[in-house]
Amino acid sequence: MTTLARWCHRHRLVTLFAWLALIVGLGVLSGASKPQYDNRLSIPASESSRAVDLLKTVQPAAGGDSDSVVWHTVHGRVTDGAVQERMTQALDRIAKAPGIASVASPYSPQGKSQISPDGMTAYATLMFTQEAGKIPVDQAKTVVALADAARTDGLQVELGGAAVSIATDSGGGSQELVGVLAALVVLGLVFRSVGAAVLPILTGIAGVSTGVLVVGLLSHGMALPSSTPILATLVGLGVGIDYALFIVNRHRKGLMAGLSVEEAMAAALNTSGRAVLFAGGSVVIALLGMFALGLDFLNGMALGAAMTVAMTVFAAVTLLPALLGLLKTMVLSRRQRKELKAWRASGPDRVSVRLPRRSAPAEARNAFTRWARRVQLRPFGKAVLALAVMAVVALPVLSLRMGSSDAGNDPKASTTRQSYDLLAKGFGPGFNGPLLLVAEVPAAADRPALDRLVERLHTAPGVAAVEAPVLPAGQKVAVVQVVPTTSPQDRGTSELIHRLRTDVVPAAERGTTLHVLVGGQTAMSDDFDSALNHKLPAFVGIIVGLGCLLMMLAFRSLLVPLIGVAMNLLTMGVAFGSLVAVFQWGWGSEALGAGGAGPVDSAVPVMVIGILFGLSMDYQVFLISRMHEEWTKTGDNHRSVRVGHGETGQVICAAAVIMACVFGSFIAGGQRMIAEFGVALAVSILLDVLLLRMILVPALMHGFGRGNWWLPRILDRLLPRLSVEGSVESEPPVRVSKTTEPEPEISWQPAYRDQPHSRAR
Repeated sequence: MTTLARWCHRHRLVTLFAWLALIVGLGVLSGASKPQYDNRLSIPASESSRAVDLLKTVQPAAGGDSDSVVWHTVHGRVTDGAVQERMTQALDRIAKAPGIASVASPYSPQGKSQISPDGMTAYATLMFTQEAGKIPVDQAKTVVALADAARTDGLQVELGGAAVSIATDSGGGSQELVGVLAALVVLGLVFRSVGAAVLPILTGIAGVSTGVLVVGLLSHGMALPSSTPILATLVGLGVGIDYALFIVNRHRKGLMAGLSVEEAMAAALNTSGRAVLFAGGSVVIALLGMFALGLDFLNGMALGAAMTVAMTVFAAVTLLPALLGLLKTMVLSRRQRKELKAWRASGPDRVSVRLPRRSAPAEARNAFTRWARRVQLRPFGKAVLALAVMAVVALPVLSLRMGSSDAGNDPKASTTRQSYDLLAKGFGPGFNGPLLLVAEVPAAADRPALDRLVERLHTAPGVAAVEAPVLPAGQKVAVVQVVPTTSPQDRGTSELIHRLRTDVVPAAERGTTLHVLVGGQTAMSDDFDSALNHKLPAFVGIIVGLGCLLMMLAFRSLLVPLIGVAMNLLTMGVAFGSLVAVFQWGWGSEALGAGGAGPVDSAVPVMVIGILFGLSMDYQVFLISRMHEEWTKTGDNHRSVRVGHGETGQVICAAAVIMACVFGSFIAGGQRMIAEFGVALAVSILLDVLLLRMILVPALMHGFGRGNWWLPRILDRLLPRLSVEGSVESEPPVRVSKTTEPEPEISWQPAYRDQPHSRAR
């Protein structure tokens, strides 16, 4: 790391221009080939996926996106002459619009069922030629504009569907700017220097920009959901600013210790830079671990976020040293620059010494070191209080219900939410999520069996309506539409899908060659939720095991990794508890523009687990690495925990506040899934640092004493050695004046000589 730091410092202009060329080059490539995102849920070998494949063999147009135009009359009926004429003209214009394959009007002979029983609401089905993710936004906006033109004071016209949702998405606009400005304020308060405050922002933006541009290029080769760039920006900005913050903080300490700019930078990268590599690598590994779930939808989101995190780490260890070299001592506050200048001007009145390896330099005195002493003096009461608060916030997790949000969770004022509500009111709550039973009828003898199935569906519990078109002679595939009595998000709809697959359909197939698959968007979402619920325990086990191993390698300890894993699980509980309270119970979700109460999107807990595991390990690594560094010098556990706690407290708290500000800025962007990420990550990270890293972890480590650093000899021999905090010899010299005596050397006690990890060994 020192070699890299010195090279970037000596060639800082080359490094800076190389980064500019990289960003510009990726921007040109991205502009030449627009990203192609794909929001399809792909669940290999699931019944709903097989139903889609079978349906496409007889209805190729089924591969295109299906949207709807819904209209409602305030007075009169939709069949009134003026209304019918106005909407027929609008539908005719939409049918001629680019990208539209067909329009099914309620005013056609086959469209009577598209008019509500009260006659006040009707809908038309629009079939696009392509899937939603591949439809040009301009084509979808044209359709929206044509439908909007039909509105009058007495005629409400709304649109629904995936393509419409993409076309009307505002994108949040300034949400990233809000988070960045909040982070800049926090950095300014911490560093008291404009230069030091701006550098982490510039580094984070550079890493996120390159990462998001690479994600856009990757969308041409693999399925990436449209939310991937927003999620990548959310995670990348948070970790990117924090990683740069840790390095800048260590660099400033080196400068104040009397090192030159280059030496201070080399020391910073060899200590905090190593921790950044370890922490960033942990986040990337945790995110890529989602590939074990085998779900393309999650793979794309995980890869996009991991790529952005990797680029922010790369920016922190290359671009940041170059920028630090350009600013020199401007990263210090005005008072610190005056002190440093006076110290250098003192000439022979000051000396620079390196304390012996086993010395215990005097501890700094500030609010965080005083707090560290208080935790050491009375750890039990503070630990119980911190644990109680975490448990209360996490308690709602016991009611967690995962599912899939839909247009019913869009903001109330959005056209997609309005069309959803109109259809639910006019045709029933289950109308927004019909099930499609795709039946393969190989022989003529199977047709009576299909008829019997349709008859039974009419009287089946949970079924509101059944539509079964007559099967033409010679056609082998039939489609039966089943409308549930409950909404797509309701637990009763999932129970109906299960009942159809395990009871109703098998009974109809028995003794025949009839083969029926339960599909449709609602069934596909239900299959996705089931697949995640089934694989989630294994994923958590992989993440926990990996975290234990990495921390064991880093700190040569058996107890520290177990404490870290326990803290991570508590943090995940808080994240899920906040999700349930806000989005499932609806405590503020409408105010956030995320719609009403509903299940937590199934993709969110899985992604949150991966992201939180990496971020929680970040703080654990930065906290414990300083404790471990002190332990290798003194062998005094209480002092090591107190010093590590006090010296890293300010920077870790600042990093947590910054990350919470960045995550929180994405909450009110109008996208439910992104808002779920923002709430879960902002709340959990803030409480993780303030309660766990600043209270519970040090309290436990004071209680366990020397056992914190014990590792069985057999494991110590088998495990490879990994240095997170760098070598002790790379520490900057301690600056003292001629009137200042260094503290006496602390001798090792015999009990510490047997510790396998000690420097005395």
